[in-house]
Amino acid sequence: MITKDMSIGDTVSKFPQVVPVFMSFGMGCLGCSAARFENIEQGARAHGVDVDKLIAELNRVASQGEEK
Repeated sequence: MITKDMSIGDTVSKFPQVVPVFMSFGMGCLGCSAARFENIEQGARAHGVDVDKLIAELNRVASQGEEK
């Protein structure tokens, strides 16, 4: 399960299938230095993203990837 206190970099490493989710929410700077140390909530706030909606979509996509 992905939580808002997980780092963006760790989340993408563990669940690469969620990259398009971050992109669709306007968070395309996954390779930037901030993504290495910012957690999802901090990144979402910086981009004006509703963190609860983002987390829900990240978990939906991540769980689909685990089922395959």
